[in-house]
Amino acid sequence: MDYRGGLPFKLDAGIGARARIGLIVLATDQTIEHEWRLIFHGLSGVALYESRMWNAVRITPETLAALEADIPAAVRVLMPVLPLSVVAFGCTSGAMVLGEARIAARIHAVRPGVPVTTPISGALAAFGALGVRRLAVLTPYARPVNDFVGRYLAERGFEIVVFGSFEEEDDSKVARIDPGSIAEAVLAIGCDPRVEAVFVSCTSLRLVEAVSGLEEKLGKPVTSSNHAMAWHALRLAGVDDPLPGFGRLFTRPLRI
Repeated sequence: MDYRGGLPFKLDAGIGARARIGLIVLATDQTIEHEWRLIFHGLSGVALYESRMWNAVRITPETLAALEADIPAAVRVLMPVLPLSVVAFGCTSGAMVLGEARIAARIHAVRPGVPVTTPISGALAAFGALGVRRLAVLTPYARPVNDFVGRYLAERGFEIVVFGSFEEEDDSKVARIDPGSIAEAVLAIGCDPRVEAVFVSCTSLRLVEAVSGLEEKLGKPVTSSNHAMAWHALRLAGVDDPLPGFGRLFTRPLRI
């Protein structure tokens, strides 16, 4: 064997030369990574790093509140050797139950100063960028979680014109609600002329690939937890590339 050690090499900025985005995924989530990879595909120099954290399969206010304790451990394994541009926490209802500020504090305990987003943070920023206030909201949650979602949005000045729900507590089933059922529900609740935009709440529901087609049928913006948070994470990281194939939101800048 002709062994040659110490060969010369050069360093570059790596695959995250433009941005490194960390994503915390719930253990039971089957959807968010797939949808984010669809969006991030083709964005040269943007790296996505993921970690998973434990969660209960049933989605209730109590199980959502229990997520808080495990956030720091999930952050700790997100690319610890390099700075991150953004950390995204992948649970919509959990972010509303715990509060965006509390989640940011738990993340900052491990990664001080990094910008933080959640699905609801992304959705609120998306509504601002789209200039909408009157919403149709679709969730998979049972009534107690839906009541919390409704209050959270109302307290921030949004009018929920129509609220639709599949009322399924089991997250392993939520992820398998077929895209046709989701599309039919979006069209049913979004067709009300008072509705300015449709928001699909839950990182387990599949919507990203259907956004453009649904917007064309409704004539109004459509977004979801995964869709809005991916857009927000990219904009917070300074990645402003328009991606019109993913709907109106991905042609808009972040409004500060």
